[in-house]
Amino acid sequence: MEELKKKILEDGYVIGDDILKVDSFINHQIDTALLDKLGKYFSTKFSGVTKILTIEASGIAFGVGVARYYDNIPMVFAKKSKSKTVDMNNVYKTEIKSFTRGVESVVTVSKKYLNKGDNILIVDDFLAEGNASLGLVDLCKQAGANVVGVAIVIEKGFQGGRKKLEDLGIRVESAAIIDHFEDGKVVFK
Repeated sequence: MEELKKKILEDGYVIGDDILKVDSFINHQIDTALLDKLGKYFSTKFSGVTKILTIEASGIAFGVGVARYYDNIPMVFAKKSKSKTVDMNNVYKTEIKSFTRGVESVVTVSKKYLNKGDNILIVDDFLAEGNASLGLVDLCKQAGANVVGVAIVIEKGFQGGRKKLEDLGIRVESAAIIDHFEDGKVVFK
């Protein structure tokens, strides 16, 4: 998606060898016009979707943005934190290691909201090593839900996440794929 690539080049910046900071328009402050265009973009890539699944917190906005274009189907997000309102005996759970934060979290989804036979589109802001997406795939398997595919806003193609998902037979669509970073600049595939 050319508009996203342009925004990354103009407003994103590279930290070290493997981090792209895009907090001014993706995951701290959100460019809502871009969010809307991304929702429309991904809705043309997958059919038969009955539910969107993402993970808190950065994926939520994009999950809602995509769900709008599927006649406002439900959007569910996996929770990273325990709550007194969540019955831990009635959830699907999995462990996910965050590439950016370097920590493992137990994430959960209530069994009420992820069901056998659901056709799930997983949506997230970034794909690096694939840990978040693989964890969400695991939650879908536990529920007996079908994974239609994975929709990613920005993929760091050099970190192997796509291959892990495709090796499981899961289709991945990314709005922008980064090939590598060179001299502090983003190089797209």
